Amino acid sequence: MPVGRVFHRRLDVQRAQLHQTNQRGISWLWDEDGQRVGDAIVLHGGYVDDEDHWEWIRYTGASEGKDKDSTGRLLRSQSWSYTDNAALRLSYERGYPIRVIRGYEGDPRYSPSNSYRYDGLYEITEVRTAISKYPAPDGTPIDVCQFDLRRLPDQEQVQTAVERHVIDVLEELGDEQGHGQQEDEGTPGEQWDVEKFPRSRSMQVRRLIRDTAAAQRIKRLYEGECQLCGLRLTGPDGSSYSQGAHIRPLGKPHHGPDVEPNILCLCPNCHVRLDIGAIAVDDDGSVIVRSDLSGVRLLPKLTVRDSHRVHPEYLRYHRKYWEQKASGQGS
Repeated sequence: MPVGRVFHRRLDVQRAQLHQTNQRGISWLWDEDGQRVGDAIVLHGGYVDDEDHWEWIRYTGASEGKDKDSTGRLLRSQSWSYTDNAALRLSYERGYPIRVIRGYEGDPRYSPSNSYRYDGLYEITEVRTAISKYPAPDGTPIDVCQFDLRRLPDQEQVQTAVERHVIDVLEELGDEQGHGQQEDEGTPGEQWDVEKFPRSRSMQVRRLIRDTAAAQRIKRLYEGECQLCGLRLTGPDGSSYSQGAHIRPLGKPHHGPDVEPNILCLCPNCHVRLDIGAIAVDDDGSVIVRSDLSGVRLLPKLTVRDSHRVHPEYLRYHRKYWEQKASGQGS
């Protein structure tokens, strides 16, 4: 199943065999020795103790029956003897990866606007019994079964042969140019830096990596119309051309997530201008021009359609990064 695949309903997720149930957060199946092991979780506005940071997740276990109120606060303590918690812990002990599905009621920085999305494989790095942030209705502390998960590198995600080949080629090009070492030392990532690879070899490879399922969805939503200038490029056959631009770039050192709230549909000119800091966007959507381009007019505000939630955290990251670069702090 391709990472980034979107499903309109939980039932569709179940039918795709990504999660075994249509309601519960934790999915499990039978291992070869007859033990239950967790295979997937859904992040969909669960418990107040949950944390989602894309690359790592702090996930709260579950209890049988109604165990929380409308705000996500638990009504009673959780137990490791409960089937779902025990199965997920056994996956940790056996080193099994877990599929993560994000729903529209999860953290708005990473969640789809009105659907469910398969976001790939995560490893459970730690399990613990913790005290919930909020006590029970009678004031007593509540114990929670807590799991820490970290996203596996792209190379270890389930991919098609073509995707694996593209990633391998990109890494090989980076190694030849010392690209990885430069980024580890703190220089800007490839999307916000000078060209480090021969353009003829690398641009198409990197475009394949960037133009992900999430970017394709945003481009279809806007029908190729640039959110910054309104331009819609079309070919002789009437098909449109646009690019999916990550506001906070993917990869080191920025570690931006490949999710719709972090992606804009832009024409090539506006994409480049965003990437080099010549354009920024304020939290209210106002377009900030830092370096003008003769003969080109931008919209006063970013065009945003109802089903596209651009998260202000990514806009702030982009502005701060280029403000620091302009002042010499980011060099």
